[in-house]
Amino acid sequence: MEFGRVPENELDQVDFSLPKEPAFNKQFLKGKPLKHPKVYFGCAKWGRTEWVGKIYPPKTKEKDFLQHYVEHYNSIELNATHYKIYGEAGIGKWAEKAKGRDFLFCPKMYQGVTHRGSLKGKEFITNEFFRGIVAFKDHLGPIFVQVSDSFSPKRKEELFDYLKTLPTDLQFFLEVRHPDWFAKPAIQQEMFETLASLNMGAVITDTAGRRDCAHMHLTIPKTFIRYVGNSLHPTDYTRIDAWVKRMKYWLEHGLKELYFFMHMHDEATSPELTVYLVDKMNKECGLDLIKPKFLNSALLPKVKQKGMFD
Repeated sequence: MEFGRVPENELDQVDFSLPKEPAFNKQFLKGKPLKHPKVYFGCAKWGRTEWVGKIYPPKTKEKDFLQHYVEHYNSIELNATHYKIYGEAGIGKWAEKAKGRDFLFCPKMYQGVTHRGSLKGKEFITNEFFRGIVAFKDHLGPIFVQVSDSFSPKRKEELFDYLKTLPTDLQFFLEVRHPDWFAKPAIQQEMFETLASLNMGAVITDTAGRRDCAHMHLTIPKTFIRYVGNSLHPTDYTRIDAWVKRMKYWLEHGLKELYFFMHMHDEATSPELTVYLVDKMNKECGLDLIKPKFLNSALLPKVKQKGMFD
């Protein structure tokens, strides 16, 4: 993900601290911790050749990447569906790779709907998108709708009207990026209140160059986090520490579902930081989440290896 990228030599000047807990969240965090909350971690894609020989066996062919990916993660933020409409047959083959596992695919809405022209008159292409992804069946997780960086609050009625047409039996999260959504408290509040009224979530995007997108608001008792690391820069680890603390707080106060997706500007090192994250979450929150299993422990950063292979 290139969104919010900052040159490496400027990362130490970025204030990565997470905003304080919004009072808005109290209405969705009313209960005691669930005995078995749904917690899912994943990446944006499974087709990374850099992972061959690291977490995928040597000489693994691309057609077999997914069957190995599901052994290391319990979800995928499926960006592939943003670039192409997939039919039921293709989606069904992907779902088959996860058969028998607690694994969820979280597809991104097709760009022909969200990034090309108006959201009005998109009923046909939207339905074609849904015709494909429902083939995931029990492995279908939340769907996230991202509008473009240029989609400002001036088009809020267009956006809200479109969201109201989406199926109520599926879970949606919305990601907005135009700075004006976050610049004025009234506009931000209206967006979150609208999502809450529609039982839709707000994507939280944590990236160096756009700290406003790490808004920390919950509009339902579920969250969808897109974390963008910087190739194992020291700040990646301190940022993860802060996220673990916040996620622990949410889970202790009744959060029902948590989706956290690891991004990097260079995705080659996503598995390393995922191991660090999952080890922390398992220890701090009493979870038993799966994590990437490296073929050779020497491939992990030495300063972070302790405890990663227990």
